[in-house]
Amino acid sequence: MKVKFIKSEKIAKDIVSFYFEPETKLRYIAGQYIELYLPHQNTDDRGQKRWFTLSSAPDDEFLSITTKIIPERSSFKNTLAMLKNNDLVDMSQPMGDFILPKDNIIPIVFIGGGIGVTPYHSIIADLKNNNEKRNISLIYYANSEEEIAFVDTFNYLDDKFYQFTDTFLSAEQVINLVVDLVNSYFYISGPEPVVEQLQKDFLENNIPKNHIYTDFFPGYTTI
Repeated sequence: MKVKFIKSEKIAKDIVSFYFEPETKLRYIAGQYIELYLPHQNTDDRGQKRWFTLSSAPDDEFLSITTKIIPERSSFKNTLAMLKNNDLVDMSQPMGDFILPKDNIIPIVFIGGGIGVTPYHSIIADLKNNNEKRNISLIYYANSEEEIAFVDTFNYLDDKFYQFTDTFLSAEQVINLVVDLVNSYFYISGPEPVVEQLQKDFLENNIPKNHIYTDFFPGYTTI
């Protein structure tokens, strides 16, 4: 489908949100992702397409994606950063199952490394928009306080919003914060190596595999 680029907004150090308007209002579930196609010249070996989790909530006026934009960036990211107002680009329909369970009683632990918090922003913003409370904890770790994004939205969780910086987050640290370890579902999102290591550590700490959900961010090796 075609979507119209509306604007970009820097929301933290090296982190930018990009807003798009679809031709017709989309129905999607908070936490889903899309594929964005940006044809451009002098394409590098990473190509002209990328997967992005939607950082917007389903009731928001625009669709948004949020990503790192640094000076040493790919040809795709450079094209994304150079979009002008009203430019038309190709976006797939939203898809994916990194979403909340239907049972709203289940305790949820969100773990996000760096830009991996984008699906959590979509989900928590959706809860906030609908004045809905669920038993959710968010453990957000980044390289520095300047790289912590979406604080206003995440504060909706009150004292269940935890921030870690300048340290590698271990499964043991997470487990020590969880009240109901037996029934909780763990969502892990971020760079693939980080997600894989945390998942492995959780399994070694006897967290059932069917209580662990993962979301990999291709192209990132660290937070």
